[in-house]
Amino acid sequence: MKVLLVEDNERVARFVIRGLRESGHTVDHAENGRDGMFLAASEPYDVIVMDRLLPGQVDGLSIIEALRKAGNRVPILILSALSDVNERIRGLRAGGDDYLTKPFSFGELLARLDALGRRTWTGRETILEVGDLRMDLLSRKVSRGSRAIPLQPREFKLLEYLMRHAEQVVTRTMLLENVWEYNFDPQTNVVDVHISKLRGKLEQAPEKPLLKTVRNAGYMLTAD
Repeated sequence: MKVLLVEDNERVARFVIRGLRESGHTVDHAENGRDGMFLAASEPYDVIVMDRLLPGQVDGLSIIEALRKAGNRVPILILSALSDVNERIRGLRAGGDDYLTKPFSFGELLARLDALGRRTWTGRETILEVGDLRMDLLSRKVSRGSRAIPLQPREFKLLEYLMRHAEQVVTRTMLLENVWEYNFDPQTNVVDVHISKLRGKLEQAPEKPLLKTVRNAGYMLTAD
């Protein structure tokens, strides 16, 4: 899933971001209400994690109410140190879909986000196919013909990006930014190493090669 986290507490934000990325999700982070509102209104997200209390004049409930008035129906999980039942009711009536009080376990947060995220798949593409390669985004299963292909979370994310850009040349920079979320060149061969491992899993004799290296450009996933 693509997740927006709006949280001003640096320690909590690091904790949530690390856990979500390790679970294979993409995370954008805003540390104040103004930036959170801008991102939520301008980017497509599968789910939003919204802190109830934010610095400045734009708090979590204000953002939620504004999004709902604008017709944005993305599922929203409210995080809050306010555990009173009346505060929970306020959050849900403002347009929140779930409410989790601090402190919380990451396991519970992830389970709640998974439940909310499943709602967003309705009517959306859930199967990607390139030739005889098939990826089920709901079950997170990949197969080629009748052969199941087990992938690690990072490999799954890498392959999903390649399949969404099939028949196109994808550069290392594009992969670093969208799969590893690096906005700089780490000066490592991490992309090449993962491409090599992925190719080994996708292509077994006598299967036709799918993942091609385009010299001095990048990579291309193609059924041709």
